[in-house]
This record gives sequence, C-alpha cells and structure tokens, in this order.
Amino acid sequence: MTADSGQSAIDPNKIAYVYMQVADHIADRIAKGDLRPGARLLGERALAEDYGVANLTARRAVRELRERGLVVTLPAKGTFVAYPETAEDGQEQEQEQE
Repeated sequence: MTADSGQSAIDPNKIAYVYMQVADHIADRIAKGDLRPGARLLGERALAEDYGVANLTARRAVRELRERGLVVTLPAKGTFVAYPETAEDGQEQEQEQE
C-alpha cells in the first residue's frame, strides 16, 4: 500500500492529519484504478502495519473514506471499494429528497 519508491506515503512533518494522509493515499489509488470497485481493502490492523500508523489512525482513515463514499464496510465481511454512482442513481436520490 505504501509508495512504490520505498518511501512511506505518510510524512509526519506534513501539516495534515496522518489519517487524512492515509485516506488521501488510498483515495488516490482508487482514482488511478489501482484499487478497482469491489476490491477488498486490507483490514484495519493490516492497514496500520502497512502504513506504519496506529490502529485507530487506520480506523479513522477508513471512516474518512466511507464518508467520502469511496468505500463500503460490511460487518464481518470487510471494507470494499464502492462502485461509482451512476447518473440514474443520482437522479433517484434527488427525487427521494424532494
């Protein structure tokens, strides 16, 4: 999950929360197509180990990705990359809100 060049995707000196750096890195991988819709993410402990962060930091990063709509977590199943919302889905949601 970390940067291919051997460097960590996390910079502790950067003026940004570490969980946001993790979430942004995963979001970037989703945007680039490295993680495709339906792909299962590592568990929170494995993510924490992979990124060299605390378990709670990894948990917060996953929550951030859920809030962005990029991943879906199914209890006892795992966290998966969400399928992109289609135009029809967006129209249905707008109609439901009216």
